[in-house]
Amino acid sequence: MGNLLYGKNKNLNIQKCGIIGCGAVGATTADTLLGSGLFNEMVLIDINHKKAEGEAMDIGHGAPFVTPVNIYAGDYKDLADAYLVIITAGANQMPGETRIDLAEKNVKIFKSIIPEIVRYNPDCILLIVSNPVDILTYVALKLSGFEPSRVIGSGTVLDTGRFKYLLGEYLGVDSRNVHALIIGEHGDSEVAVYSSANISGVDLDEFCRIWGKGTDKESLHKIYEDVKNSAYAIIERKGATFYAIARVVKRIAQALIRDENTILTVSSLVEGHYGISNVCLGLPSVVGRDGVKQMIDTPLDEDEMMRLTASAQKLRQVLDQFEI
Repeated sequence: MGNLLYGKNKNLNIQKCGIIGCGAVGATTADTLLGSGLFNEMVLIDINHKKAEGEAMDIGHGAPFVTPVNIYAGDYKDLADAYLVIITAGANQMPGETRIDLAEKNVKIFKSIIPEIVRYNPDCILLIVSNPVDILTYVALKLSGFEPSRVIGSGTVLDTGRFKYLLGEYLGVDSRNVHALIIGEHGDSEVAVYSSANISGVDLDEFCRIWGKGTDKESLHKIYEDVKNSAYAIIERKGATFYAIARVVKRIAQALIRDENTILTVSSLVEGHYGISNVCLGLPSVVGRDGVKQMIDTPLDEDEMMRLTASAQKLRQVLDQFEI
């Protein structure tokens, strides 16, 4: 793919990314991206530089078995020509702790990270993965001064994947044939959009009737609850979630680099959609090389609309606590 002239008088390497934060999510993301063929250069940055060095060495030793990638530990100045900067840094979510509980700690961390990125690279795309992702996407947007299209959170892409997976398990069909969305906060107020859910174009209710599966509120609500509580369940068992989110990052990166115009429920600044403004949350969005190109207003029923509005209000209330 070579280099891409991107932004104002800035020559960025579209095949170079930086990953800030070398904890479980950052390291797993780096390893997943190593084998993706999307990048030829990856720089790992962590407050613990030795940790970043160790991860770069360990992951890099697998390079002979995949597409060659130059992966190394660096610092912020090494981001100068990176097309994509992925932020996974922050305090970990502890058992019993909500993503919102993390906000205060991680907002402080972002206040030290974002200015350093901007200092060396004011033209990259920022991909926020740290939690609470919607809050931190908004914080990154305000601290960076970037166009909203270039500050993207992983949003509810993972939640949507979990939703498809669990619906597929319930129905006994390939989850890739399940078309259903989770929107709103990546967290406790997220919204399952059942009203437009379908299996290869067949309305969910109709498919369940044909398939002999119930669509009673109790069954559907349990699937939603399992999706919403997935992270808590995993953290309780193994301490952290990192494999699936790493694949989410790869999917978003692929849509960006290959200019796919893929519709993903990423988090970015909402201004006017569904009557919501001045908050970042997960909505179906067209993602291509310039970032978020357009949001899609998927039809919602009255209950889903009410829940989405409440989700946005919850996020706004948290943001109002901080000086950004």
